[in-house]
Amino acid sequence: MNYEDGLLNRNILGGLYGQALGDAWAMPALVHPDDTWQVFGGWISDFLPAPDDHPVHSGLPAGRITDDTEQAFALAEAIIQDGKVTSEGAARAIVGWYDRIGGDTCPYVGPSTRRAVQALRHGADLQQTGRFGDTNGAAMRIAPVGLIHPGDISGAVQDAYLACVPTHHTDIAISGACAVAGAIAAALQPGCTLNEIILSAQAAADMGRQLGYRWMGASVSRRIELAVDIADSSGPPMERLKEIYDRVGTSLFIPESVPAAFGVLVMAQGDPKQSAIYAAALSGDADTIGAMACAIAGTWKGAEAFDPLHIQRLRQVNPELDFDGVAQGLWRLAQNRLDALAAEGGVA
Repeated sequence: MNYEDGLLNRNILGGLYGQALGDAWAMPALVHPDDTWQVFGGWISDFLPAPDDHPVHSGLPAGRITDDTEQAFALAEAIIQDGKVTSEGAARAIVGWYDRIGGDTCPYVGPSTRRAVQALRHGADLQQTGRFGDTNGAAMRIAPVGLIHPGDISGAVQDAYLACVPTHHTDIAISGACAVAGAIAAALQPGCTLNEIILSAQAAADMGRQLGYRWMGASVSRRIELAVDIADSSGPPMERLKEIYDRVGTSLFIPESVPAAFGVLVMAQGDPKQSAIYAAALSGDADTIGAMACAIAGTWKGAEAFDPLHIQRLRQVNPELDFDGVAQGLWRLAQNRLDALAAEGGVA
């Protein structure tokens, strides 16, 4: 793979922008698409605050990210600090994030992450703390792992597994995280098509399903296929979104939210803003679905695909997010991997 000067860095930055945009855009959505449509009078077409009676995000202002992006940046910073992905670094990142946000009383900490953090605090074996983690917490924060593996799907899978171990050490959760990481790794390849991104995600999901503790759940790869088929079908966009909601699902469970994100991505033809709009309308765990779909879309399209006013808002409302510094740190690791693969004869 040949990368033009600066292109890889702009696509990595685009992935980080997409993570935050999809998260913040879909943050105010409600649990059912009919409710979201009624409350907001149609499509959510800009950053909006959460409704006062929102079950999780009440009080969050327009443009505010949630735990999806907070954890993704915490993981990215640990990867940059360590120079690689490790289970120990992932655990340090998540425990540190949990403590910063007051996780014991925070309403939006996921059940698998909360259980694992409490076990880690009590000195439990790192290989066991994620033994029953089957929700989407690992997948929602996995984007930085994909961003340091341009074109290297198997490398992204191997590192996604390490990042999952502390909190989501089940085959089903690993499969979902690998699907997202593999899609992002593929999206960094020059000339990659959206169909190739989907196929890479499915291959990565199947590889990830062979790792970790066996747990119940439908095939992530097969359900991505279902979500994409619905997305590609005829009919108005809202009808297709409701079909994804009814047949694929949008809950915290991995075989629902991860495939739903790929359905949203395909419906939007890989456009970050449109992916965010569709994720919000889809509802359910919309911020997580938006974060995953838009991280892939932003990686594929690059930083130039975003409205500067949206980026300005994200930076103003979330000043703790060092987009440029994190992108630069991940780019150095990605470039190092490309150089190493080239030296081994694996990359042109």
